[in-house]
Amino acid sequence: MNGLTRRQFGLLLGAGASTLAMPAYLRAQDKPRVVVIGGGPGGATVAKYVAKDSAGAIDVTLINDGETFTTCFFSNLYLGDFRTFESITHSYDQLASAYGINKVTGRAVSVDREAKTVTLADGSTVPYDRLVLAPGIDVIYDSVPGYSEEAAEIAPHAWKAGAQTQLLKEKLDAVEDGQNIVMVAPPNPYRCPPGPYERVSMFAHVLKKKGFTQSKIFVIDPKETFSKQALFTEGWEKHYPGMVEWYGPDVHGGLKSVDVAAGTVETDLDTFEGALLNIIPAQRAGAIAIDAGVTNEAGWAPIDAGSMRSTIDEAIYVIGDASIAGDMPKSGFSANSQAKVAALNIRADLTDAQAFPARYSNTCWSLIETDDGVKVGAQYEPQDGKITALDAFVSQPGESAELRKETYEESIGWYSGIIEDTFA
Repeated sequence: MNGLTRRQFGLLLGAGASTLAMPAYLRAQDKPRVVVIGGGPGGATVAKYVAKDSAGAIDVTLINDGETFTTCFFSNLYLGDFRTFESITHSYDQLASAYGINKVTGRAVSVDREAKTVTLADGSTVPYDRLVLAPGIDVIYDSVPGYSEEAAEIAPHAWKAGAQTQLLKEKLDAVEDGQNIVMVAPPNPYRCPPGPYERVSMFAHVLKKKGFTQSKIFVIDPKETFSKQALFTEGWEKHYPGMVEWYGPDVHGGLKSVDVAAGTVETDLDTFEGALLNIIPAQRAGAIAIDAGVTNEAGWAPIDAGSMRSTIDEAIYVIGDASIAGDMPKSGFSANSQAKVAALNIRADLTDAQAFPARYSNTCWSLIETDDGVKVGAQYEPQDGKITALDAFVSQPGESAELRKETYEESIGWYSGIIEDTFA
């Protein structure tokens, strides 16, 4: 098998963690309480590992606003007809039954850091001794002139997986030959750096598969460069010649406005028309992290590089996309890796468990066309107060078709592994 096995994935992600010097304690009458907000690859993983490795010594509550979780990673493959929606949507049932995690379906709306309680939308409160915030991102709608939450129902961003992803798929499948697609890419920092460009590849794959020869995909990008640019550019020229046109700020001159009703994106260079507009705005940490007061002026949460503990509140950990994680990108793999470091430190806080020096890992795979997969990644360690990349690697232009197929198969193995590691 060329892909990662589930066992190999578990060994790859196995990580130790260091902890700040804090007194360990156990309550005489009841267990210490850990509350996790956010049920993605960060939140669900930390809930699982705190519950499992503490062997029942810690009470763990996982709060998520849905009964299931749809992964953003691999959602582009759903758009490209390589996956079903059901295959990227997962249940929390096993976490509750196997590890005794208290799963609460609801929206956390506020955190009282002094009282150490979380308030839900229904008015109920949940107390904690340690709080883990893994809320992912929120999009800043008005960072794109003319865009809004209402406009997203016409021109979806689909940067939070679920209904938006399905809406984007519906609109993609409705595009006819000769009609265009216009994407507005997000500025840094944002969730999944290669994500918009893999999505462009999947748009192109669908159009090509239908035999469309007159449609184009325009990418209006606020960035001068983007992740895996040489690889994507090579792939677009090879597989979709003449179909994809990428415009950086030095060419388009600046985004002026979008009109989702008219299907137009206006720049200094030109007004681009599309039957499908995919508008991906700027982003910040999920609202609950901002409400809790653990984010900076840019809307992201600073953390201790050795533990994922908030630098603002010692009783709070922030993992995944919402955190400022140094060189680590905002990805599902990163969140899962950070969750294991946080879990060890939380157990060291609340029990007599030992913590170890932090080690992190990440790989981001992207599919350009059938069996044409590429990747970028690194190992990471805390250095000088920052999570720093070591041993970085990236696919290279001109690789053989066999190697690209192996890379894609590796990504399939990784997906199976991370889902089992997170939810099973």
